[in-house]
Amino acid sequence: MATTVNETLKARYAALQAERERSWPPAQLEGNARQRKQLLDRFDPAAVAQPGTVLPPLSFVEVGGDTFGLDELTSGGAALFLFFRYAGCPACNIALPYYADALFPGLRQRGIPLVALSPQPPLLLREVKTRHDLPFLVATDADNALARLLNISFQPDHRPSPPPAGWIGEVTGTGSWELPQPAFLLVGAGRVLRWLQVSPDWLDRPEAETVLHHVDQHIG
Repeated sequence: MATTVNETLKARYAALQAERERSWPPAQLEGNARQRKQLLDRFDPAAVAQPGTVLPPLSFVEVGGDTFGLDELTSGGAALFLFFRYAGCPACNIALPYYADALFPGLRQRGIPLVALSPQPPLLLREVKTRHDLPFLVATDADNALARLLNISFQPDHRPSPPPAGWIGEVTGTGSWELPQPAFLLVGAGRVLRWLQVSPDWLDRPEAETVLHHVDQHIG
């Protein structure tokens, strides 16, 4: 699935879906589409954390082992967080390098750090940062702590017990079905939530120019 530097994220996801329609069994395609539709249908924008919310002084461990906190990141102004599911997620492996190419340079010009967060342990996340040579921080939101505070985490409806081999908690190394919905979170000085954009359908995430537009609206 070849991509070009200027190709939109929407086009990249369309190519992924077309590839799946060629190669996946119908039941697998249907299950994937059903889960995405359920998350979209159930999403309530009023139920997630709202602008003005003051977040607690959480800390995160980066893939290299360093620890940093919300206070540190926002001491000089705003910071942008990008929530993704896990290192092996195909949709995330499209989004992360796209945002590295199309979003990160604009944020750097504005002096705004970008941090990608997943519940996976740092050792497992290190691989995705290395694979794409990501220029921004990649860190662990342990136990989905921040995602839960924002009310953007979810668990699939179908959770067999005991879990089968290769279940999501085994893949992620978290021992849990819980994952964050892809999202952007802009946090200002004082750990104040300035903007939150959630993508319940993980194959429908905002283009870089849309994110920059919202950032500019909320940091003035």
